[in-house]
Amino acid sequence: MLGWSITFLVVALIAAVLGFGGIAGTAAGIAKILFVVFAVLFVVSLLRRAT
Repeated sequence: MLGWSITFLVVALIAAVLGFGGIAGTAAGIAKILFVVFAVLFVVSLLRRAT
């Protein structure tokens, strides 16, 4: 999941450099969502392992 987030972040950065604002914004939004999902699942995993 973190790998996908980083991939979309790189796509967003490349698109922003090339001037594709809409694509960059969409890719950045997807990257943010995937990172939040990753972070939540990571915390849940840590909490379940601790019990």
